[in-house]
Formats: sequence, C-alpha cells, structure tokens
Amino acid sequence: MPTLNWIGREAVINHHNEVPYRLLRCDGELSAGDAGSGNLLVEGDNLEALKALLPYYAGQVKCIYIDPPYNTGNEDWSYNDNVNSPQMRAWLGKTVGSDDLSRHDKWLCMMYPRMQLLVRFLRSDGFLFVSLDDIEVAYFRLMMEEILSPGQYITTLNWKSRRNLDNRSLHNVSIDHEYVIAFRGGGGAFRGADKDMSKYANPDNDPRGPWMSDNLVGLATKERRPNLHYDLINPETGDVYPCSEKGWRYSQETMAQKIKEGRIIWPSRKGGRPRHKKFAVDLQNEYAGFSSFIECGNTNEGTEEVSRIMGGEQFIFPKPRSLIQTLLRQTTSENDVILDSFAGTGTTAHAVLALNSEDGGNRRFILAEMEPEVARSITAERLRRVIQGYTWTDQRGNERHEEGLGGGFRYCTLGPTLFDEAGAIRPEVSFEDLAAHIYFTETGGPLPERASLDSPFIGASGETAYYLFFNGVRGGSQLNEQTQREIKGHAGPVVAYADSCTLSAETLKMFNITFKQIPYEVTIR
Repeated sequence: MPTLNWIGREAVINHHNEVPYRLLRCDGELSAGDAGSGNLLVEGDNLEALKALLPYYAGQVKCIYIDPPYNTGNEDWSYNDNVNSPQMRAWLGKTVGSDDLSRHDKWLCMMYPRMQLLVRFLRSDGFLFVSLDDIEVAYFRLMMEEILSPGQYITTLNWKSRRNLDNRSLHNVSIDHEYVIAFRGGGGAFRGADKDMSKYANPDNDPRGPWMSDNLVGLATKERRPNLHYDLINPETGDVYPCSEKGWRYSQETMAQKIKEGRIIWPSRKGGRPRHKKFAVDLQNEYAGFSSFIECGNTNEGTEEVSRIMGGEQFIFPKPRSLIQTLLRQTTSENDVILDSFAGTGTTAHAVLALNSEDGGNRRFILAEMEPEVARSITAERLRRVIQGYTWTDQRGNERHEEGLGGGFRYCTLGPTLFDEAGAIRPEVSFEDLAAHIYFTETGGPLPERASLDSPFIGASGETAYYLFFNGVRGGSQLNEQTQREIKGHAGPVVAYADSCTLSAETLKMFNITFKQIPYEVTIR
C-alpha cells in the first residue's frame, strides 16, 4: 500500500498521545441563551480542545463536519486560510522543531494529530465530512488511509461552490467545485433522497393502495434501444398507440406484465397517451440514492447570510448553511451530537439550530475555534443573534426582522493542564474533572453521568467498577478500612484511585481491588 511521507512526520505521528489534558472553564458572560442545552463553543487550539473534550464525548458524536484551512496561501481573509498564523508557527516550532517547512509539510503536520483525535469522537454509526479543494485533497486521502481502515471511506462528494464563472482562473478554466470527503465510523449509510408522497392518492380505491400517474415515454432512440420501440395495444379496445422517437420506458415483456396487473392507465380521450400506475408501496422498495454531486448553496450565499446576520460586515467565502444542513439531514436524527473543530463563523452550529427549529429536535453542537477574536466577536456573536433573533436591512433599505431559533450554548476556554510541572495534580482540579479523565483513560468512554462528591463511585464498564477517593469526596482521599466500605457491595473487579492505601495486599486480592495511586498512575491517554 502506498504511504505518505513529509518533513516533520516523525514528530507528529504520535503527538496526539502527548497532548496534555487541559481543563475546560465556562464563561457565563460569553455564553448565550439556554446554557443548559448541551451546546459548547470552546475557544483555543483545537488540538488541545479536542483532547480536553475526549473524556466527555469519545464515541458519542454522530456527525463531524470540518472546514479546515485549504492552504491557499491567502492571508488577507478575516482569518487565515493557511497554516502561517502566529499560533500555528509557534506550534510547529515547538512540536516539529522548525516552522521552515513547505506549505504541504506544514499542513500535514497540523492535520495529522488533529485527525487522530477527531476520529475517536465518532460513534460506530457516525460520519465524518471534510471540506477541501484541489490543493490538499490528494494528500489528505493518503493520510486518512493510515488513520482509518479503507472500508471507512465512503466517497468524495463534489460540491458546486461557485454561483458565477471565475474570470481570474488560470488556463481559462473556472474552478467551480470543491470537495466534501466522506467517511463513516463503522456501519451506516446516507439516508438517500427524500421520498415525496404528496402526489400519491387512491381515487379508484385500488386495493394496492395510493398511486400516482407516471410517464411511460422512454429515454432512448431506436438505434440505442430497439427493444423499447414497438406499438402498444390496448387488449380490451384494440386501440394502437405508436411509440415516440424515444420509445417506451419498458420492454414488451415487462409492459405485457404491467397490462396484466392493471398498472397501465389507458387514455379516455383521443390523442392521449398511456401512463403508468406507480404505487407508493413500490416507492418504499426503491433505492433512492444520494447524489455525489451537490448543488445546494454556494460561497456567495454563505457570505451573504453571515454578512446579513453580522450587520453588513463582509466575510470571505464561509460555507453556506444549506450545504451543512444537507449533510446533517442525511446522517443525523433529533438527539445526535455534531462536532466542528474548525468552527470559523459558526455555520455548523447555525445549521444545527435551524434543523432543531424545523423538526423540534434536540441535536447538540460542539465547536472549537482557535482565534480568540474570531471565537468571541464572530462565532459566538453570530450564534447569539440567530438564537435571540436579529434585525437587518435589505437592498431597498427596508428593515427586516428574523425570529430567533432558540437554544443556547456555553462558551468555554481552556484552563490549566491536569498536572503541574512537577507532575502533581493541580490544586484547582475538581473531583468531577479528575473523575471524567480517569474514567476515560480506563474505558475509552465518557462518564455515564455527572460525578458527585456524594460518592467515590464514578462508573462501571462491563463488570469492572471505578472509584475515586479525591479532593473532598465522602470518605476522604485514602483507601483504607473505612473507605473500603464504600465498595464492598460490588461483586466484580474494582479499580480504586486514591492518594494512598493502608489495606494489605491480601485484602485487596480478597475483594478483587486494584489500587492505583494518585498522581503517579493517572495517565494521559
């Protein structure tokens, strides 16, 4: 199998494992609407944000959509479309040892560890969508072949991204498309095209149920499909209906069977054409696929919508909400979690809120945005306005008002790391913070429910139960005869984290307890 190599590869191939676990700190003043809705906007390096979110959302996300930098080299946009921002240059210098790399080297160094973390959020039936153009799409496909199995790649969707031809294009070719690379977590497939049942009725009380009148005219000339060119005869009246230049839709054998089943609608007036009864039950059995060519929205539409929401301020080529809503309709249901770690102007979250408003769903979004000014002044502000409603002025100068979509979000920043420079757990780390981290490193999943100081029990996975004696939890921070009473009722294996342990090795073995000392055996996964 071909492999992809680049300068800096060795430095980043396992870097996602070395990223420190940081605490999330919520800011009530920057949050909006219903802060308890389950939606999050995290300000900070998305690599560290993803690592901080894993203990809470690993394996829980139904759909990931990201619109990463295309690496065009354009640094004049509202936020950079390459990997030359000050934050990224600093990260490359620290992680790779140099930021003096080619454009593609930098981009791959930036994307590899982030994709390694992102795929760990996917549910087994989840989907991952990545928007790119010709600059990096080939490199990205090769990179993802190392991160995911070949069977997880679905296809590369082609999205018509431009409304008008681009007269600035080289070689007289207007590049009017971009790509959306689609992967799946495991099983699952797109829902396919929506089935429009509004045209179905049953005026003659046909026992086969509702039906619609469908065209019988074919699509091919006699030279191409001679078997579809014949005279159709009504067996009851003897009326003859010559075929058109395009013939009939079905062969003589199939048409004879449809006549026998009473599926042909014979015309009641002279000069009419026979038609076909298409039953609703047949439609349910048909495969209605999802086209790999997407013609919904364009970059102009995205620019116009965000500019309208933000009071006329111009934003260059954000993705249109209609594109993301199309992808979400294909892959999510009312209670799913959607993640976007390159949030930008917040289009993914807007799409989630709009879908919930349409169908009464409770989809939740998780966003991460690296640039503080973008996160606070653009992403959060756009979401605040669409949640609460906003007023805008159309081209004729008329004032219009858009009703709020409802919902809300918590605005979070990245707090300190779990460990200090000496390897000790920082004093500001709460019981809940450490419980979520330990449960994730032990099981790979998020806490089943919010941990509480009322009990050292933090959760179970399979037959194993996990306990944490730390920072004010009932019973204290030591595993001893008194605190052992908290876990005596569990019949299976027990993993207990504490500062120290006074129980003998024989007692631990008798009660099937594995003791792990804090902080030395608290690991970074």
